[in-house]
Amino acid sequence: MRIFISLLIIIQGGIACSRSKAQEKSDDNLPAIPKIERRLPPPGGLEFPVEERKKIERRLADYEDRLWEIGDDLHVADVGALTKAVDFALKNNEFYHKKEFSLAGKFLELADQRFAEINDQKTHSWTGQRGLVVRGYLSSIDESFQPFGLEIPENLDLSKPAPLLVWLHGRGDKSTDIHFLQRCMTRSQAFGGKVPDQRECLILYPFGRQCIGWKHAGEIDIFEAIAAVKKDYRIDPERIALAGFSMGGAGAWHVGAHYNDQFCAVHAGAGFAETARYNQLKPETYPPEYEQRMWKVYDVPNYIRNFLNGPVLAYAGEVDKQKQSSDLVVAAFAAAGGEMPCLIGPGMPHRYHDASVKQIWQWLRESWAAGNPARPDHVEIQTPTLRYAKQHWLQLTGLKKHWEDSRASAQWDEGKKTITVATKNVVSLEITEPGGADLSSFAIEINGKTLRAGKPGFSVSSLGLIRDAEGNWGWGEPDIHRKHPGLQGPIDDAFLSRFIVVGPDNDPANPKVARWVNFELNHFRKRWRELLRGKLPEESAGKLDSDDMDKANLILWGDPDSNPMIAEIADRLPVTNWTKSHFTFRGKTYNAVDHVPLFVFPNPVNPERYIVINSGHTFREDHDRTNSLQNPKFGDWAIIDLNQLPNGSTPGKVVAAGVFDENWK
Repeated sequence: MRIFISLLIIIQGGIACSRSKAQEKSDDNLPAIPKIERRLPPPGGLEFPVEERKKIERRLADYEDRLWEIGDDLHVADVGALTKAVDFALKNNEFYHKKEFSLAGKFLELADQRFAEINDQKTHSWTGQRGLVVRGYLSSIDESFQPFGLEIPENLDLSKPAPLLVWLHGRGDKSTDIHFLQRCMTRSQAFGGKVPDQRECLILYPFGRQCIGWKHAGEIDIFEAIAAVKKDYRIDPERIALAGFSMGGAGAWHVGAHYNDQFCAVHAGAGFAETARYNQLKPETYPPEYEQRMWKVYDVPNYIRNFLNGPVLAYAGEVDKQKQSSDLVVAAFAAAGGEMPCLIGPGMPHRYHDASVKQIWQWLRESWAAGNPARPDHVEIQTPTLRYAKQHWLQLTGLKKHWEDSRASAQWDEGKKTITVATKNVVSLEITEPGGADLSSFAIEINGKTLRAGKPGFSVSSLGLIRDAEGNWGWGEPDIHRKHPGLQGPIDDAFLSRFIVVGPDNDPANPKVARWVNFELNHFRKRWRELLRGKLPEESAGKLDSDDMDKANLILWGDPDSNPMIAEIADRLPVTNWTKSHFTFRGKTYNAVDHVPLFVFPNPVNPERYIVINSGHTFREDHDRTNSLQNPKFGDWAIIDLNQLPNGSTPGKVVAAGVFDENWK
């Protein structure tokens, strides 16, 4: 029930939340921190008609009770995504033309129709609708309603498993929820609207949190939207293709590289693929080393061998400036031993060529016909991080050192009952038979050494291997206290799954710290609502329960004196001797009057979840000018000097920043 309480506050109160004394108090002796102007989405310059606005707000307020009434219905998000779109457009000032005012009433009318059907008839007729349909789902990250669109051909046979095309949209600074829904209801979008009469597949249009380059929560939203579609439509899991253009092409590059095993084909059209060259940076203009390291989270060349696992097709217009990204990926793939086809639209700028679209669609038909095998014989993994370390039946579970090139190449020989693996910078891995078949009779040849699983007397469908300090491989699982998949950093990684923000109960004793915590926490709230398109999930330390501890990452703000949750775990954190006057981090003592630590760390109460101290996402407003810069800016930790005020690039002066080692030291 807590889920719907938190969601309905969005409708009733926008960013309303309980505020600590620290968040309300300002010190007259300290200058105010200047406001940081938002870039995405840009503020609208229109004032919604007053009387009409009052009517809309009353209707939205009514939905607090209405959504509660249907809160147990599996399709409540199909209503909630509509009301949330209107609510955010009003509260965030997201109307850019007078003709858009009518959209508020339009989507509330549709919400009313769906609510009445659910509440009165317990039916959901729109799930059987053909053509263009708008839907929604409940995000597991922040318990917000997120929209998506569907395009369902009239003649597509849905009585049997059907192919799915996941189409990632391009950048739209003003394409917030309400504009996205309008587009999904009124026109075909895939390939620039050049395949409106196709009959082969359903097309899914995820929202991806609007304009964050299909990164962060936008990346996870792709898979949550796919899961929502699968609940109502028979989708063939072996025939899901990923494609996109421009920002959507960039998303297809990195999502296709990170999760290649989830798709039978990946097509990227004219999307950036890395950071430095796309932004025309030279070594002399590079940011600090700790930020350069974080480019590896999304820069596609670091994952290029993953494309050896399945079909991939690039496209670029002949005179498109973004053609350089397609050229770069094709060249990197060739250097890895692959051959990636790349279609060039003759004479085309940043658009699709008609003939090229026909070729791409034929390629998709062939890819759907071939499908995505549940257990391919050969698997390749390349990654610098355990966040993206799984392809099909092979998963890396431990690296010798994070952020260095790590690889595994594996061959499954069913006839010989042998799996051969070669690795680089890997200290543990896991092999899993996707169908649950017994692996106890298999021999594993890893880096020249043969291990036999033996017969324990019961079926074994998963095998864990680990390398010791001398480099010898044997059976075993990695130490839980080492970095492992899903718990490997950096700070921004904590916002890819469920999290709860816990602000301070009282003022931090130092005025500069209190002012900074107040500003940065409010900045995070505002940025999550405006840019990440949800309401920040928050709770006070005293109200956290066992479910929160078990299932959520905790984002803690303040210090041990102001935040009881920080105080509870202070003796098990990497910051030591944390008092009002000083703290020690990595052997160096800092003045606590002028400095704050930011870091991510395994939660000492539940080591399978993160705690984050004093940080939200580490990219800020200045980085929103191009999606290619919306990357993590710190690694696992940073020390901030508060004598430099927060701005659109940084939360203060970065004294030091870096990553913890594989043992979180």
